[in-house]
Amino acid sequence: MAHFAELDGSNVVTQVIVVANSDCLDGDGNESEVVGIAFCKALLGGTWKQTSYNGTIRKQYAQIGDTYDATKNKFIKIKPYASWALDGNDDWKAPSAYPDTGTHSWNESALRWDEVPQPE
Repeated sequence: MAHFAELDGSNVVTQVIVVANSDCLDGDGNESEVVGIAFCKALLGGTWKQTSYNGTIRKQYAQIGDTYDATKNKFIKIKPYASWALDGNDDWKAPSAYPDTGTHSWNESALRWDEVPQPE
């Protein structure tokens, strides 16, 4: 099965669909993104990019709300917090590193990791 992400005018993913491999085959019987995109357009209209459930196509599996970066040809996850920034691998990172021990959650108002108490 192949997966395709529909993009809006701002390259934000609006839906992800599964397409049978047989609907993505070119005239020689090889899987083709171009053929898969043409199938999606004929079926639903819109703008489509192939994505991969195992993350081998365009960095990571596209999900609703993610953005497609056409320059880098990859999907970027939704920014989790306003203070976070993309690192060199295009992953969102907090302004401070996750602590080495314990379980923590990000506190956006204080811009820090707060320890989450664990049940005894």
